Amino acid sequence: MPPTTDNSSNSILTYISPDLNTEVVHALDVLGDPIRRRILELLADGERAAGSLAEVINAEFGISQPAVSQHLRVLRESGFARVRAEGAKRLYEIDGTALREVDGWLARFERFRDERPGAGAADPA
Repeated sequence: MPPTTDNSSNSILTYISPDLNTEVVHALDVLGDPIRRRILELLADGERAAGSLAEVINAEFGISQPAVSQHLRVLRESGFARVRAEGAKRLYEIDGTALREVDGWLARFERFRDERPGAGAADPA
């Protein structure tokens, strides 16, 4: 059976590994975008207004405020950011939900972090 590429439960990733945590894959997809990573870097310094985020992202990436809003929505819906209203302002901060999922997934590779290249591995050639 060939892999499928639709968004159903029979995605190509499910075909590759039925044990794959698709929520983590989705989180890594979210982090794959440099604009969303930059927004998270800005939020790591503390809560910021949507307008302030849009100004920085516009200056660095040249995208419009509506485009920044779409990235903020993706971060909110995927568990990386949360928003609260303060008058007319929308204040964003990091939500650790998705970060914990990614950390959990990465934990299985922790033993490789300090490993030197080639240490203990047989030469494949």
